[in-house]
Amino acid sequence: MAEGIRIQPGLEIPEQELEWRADPSGGPGGQHANRSQTRVTVRFDIEASTALTDSQRNRLRSKLGSAVSITSDRTRSQSRNRTDAADRLAERIREALQQDRPRRPTRPSRAAKRRRLDAKKRAGDQKKSRAWKPED
Repeated sequence: MAEGIRIQPGLEIPEQELEWRADPSGGPGGQHANRSQTRVTVRFDIEASTALTDSQRNRLRSKLGSAVSITSDRTRSQSRNRTDAADRLAERIREALQQDRPRRPTRPSRAAKRRRLDAKKRAGDQKKSRAWKPED
């Protein structure tokens, strides 16, 4: 993992821009879990990155903030948690960099408007039929 994290073709985050930290995993697990530094946290500072273009940096900043942090304690092995955290970081950045398809505004059809109004009329009639009427 010394080369960095590959996000997509043409974009790789160098290892020196990643901040790694290992802590003891929380929860039950006996002596191994309480002594071993198996939980891994990776932090990527979007603002300080030299690997990103300005447009990529702006998009990531708007979707993820100025920095992104991923923690993994899924396994009992620090190296597997490190790999998992790197994969999840890459996936989160990949998703944030994707262009959203623009929404094409649509209008309801005449038939849809008619169905809606008919349903409202039926609901109103049903409520009127429940009204208390004094007996003559």
